[in-house]
Amino acid sequence: MAAGPTPPAAAASFRPPIPPPPPCFDYRAAVLADTRAAAAAAAGDPALAALVESGALVRVPRRRFGPVPAWRPPDFAEPEEVWILGTSHLSPESVADVERVLRAVQPDNVVVELCRSRQGLAGIMYVSTDASDEPLLKSNMFSLGGAKFFGAVNRSINLGGQSALALRLLLAVFSSKISSGANRPFGEEFRAARKVSEDIGAQLVLGDRPIEITLERAWKSLTWDQKTKLVISLFRGITSTTDTPQDEKPAVSPYELYQKLSTSYPSLLQPLIHERDMFLAWSLKRSKAVNKSKIVVGVVGKGHMNGIVYALISDQGDLRFRDLVGREPSDTWVGSLIKGLVRDTIIGLILWALYEQLQAVL
Repeated sequence: MAAGPTPPAAAASFRPPIPPPPPCFDYRAAVLADTRAAAAAAAGDPALAALVESGALVRVPRRRFGPVPAWRPPDFAEPEEVWILGTSHLSPESVADVERVLRAVQPDNVVVELCRSRQGLAGIMYVSTDASDEPLLKSNMFSLGGAKFFGAVNRSINLGGQSALALRLLLAVFSSKISSGANRPFGEEFRAARKVSEDIGAQLVLGDRPIEITLERAWKSLTWDQKTKLVISLFRGITSTTDTPQDEKPAVSPYELYQKLSTSYPSLLQPLIHERDMFLAWSLKRSKAVNKSKIVVGVVGKGHMNGIVYALISDQGDLRFRDLVGREPSDTWVGSLIKGLVRDTIIGLILWALYEQLQAVL
C-alpha cells in the first residue's frame, strides 16, 4: 500500500492553484459521454451502467487532463484514464459498488480518500472485529489510530500542531456521537477496496491530504471569536443528552459534517473541502504512485466528485504537491521555543484531560 509523501517541515503558505468549481459546473455532464462509452466496453453489467447514469461513477481520460507540466520528470507519464466512484461512508450499497467497479475495471491503482493517519494501524482500513481490539475512539475519519494513541498524538503534533490536535479530538468524539445511531462501522467501502485490490493485484494508494494539515489550515482560517464559538458548539454537542429530532437528519458522514461546519463558518469551506478536492485530484493523476499507470480508480465520498473532476480537467500543470500541502512557514527554532514553551505545556495537559473526560461520553 502506498501512502502520500510526508509533507516537508516548512513549506510555502497555501496558494490555491485552481479555483473552486463555478456554480454552473456539473461534473457528470462534463464527462458523461466519455464515461458511458468506456463503461459499455468495460463490462455488460447493468448495475455498472446504472452507477454511470446516476453520476456515482465517472471516467476522465488522459486527453482531458491538460498538458503535463515542464517541471515533471521526463520519465513521468500520467494515467491513461481515471475512474472516480462516489460512495457513502456508512452505506452497505457502496461496499457492493466498490467491489463491482474494481473487478470490472481492473485498475493498476486504487486511490482511497484516506491519509496515513486516518487509516491507522488499528483504524479504518484494518479494523478488527474482535471487541477486545476496539479502538480507543470508535473508528471515524478523525480517530487517532486506535490503541497506539501516543504515537498518533505525536504525529498529529508534528504535522498540525497542538491546536489542530485539540480540534481533532473534539471532532473525533463529536463525530462518533452523531454517527452512533447508524449502527454501522465507518468506511466499509475502504476496507472493500483494500480486499479487492489485493485480489486483483492493484496497488492501494492513500490519496487524501494528512488530516493534521487540513485541521491546522481550518483552525488558522477562523478568527478567535469563531474558534471560541466552534469549540463551545462542539462541547455542547458532545455533552448534550437530547436526541436529534426525527425531522432533522444528523450529519453522519464526514463530508456532511464538513458541509455543516462550512455553512456556519464559510472560511472553513476552502481548507476542509476545496483544498482536499485538489489534493485528491493530484493523487489520482500526478503522484508518483500512479506514474505510468493505465487505469486508476478513486474511491471517494460523493460530495468530493464535483471538485475533483473540475480540478482534473481544469489543471494546466498547476497541481503541485508543495503547493497543495498548505503549510505555513516555520518560525526560527528560537522564536518557536519562546512562543510555544508555555503554550505547549498548557495545551498538552488540557489535551490529556480532555481525552480522559470525553471518553466517558461515548
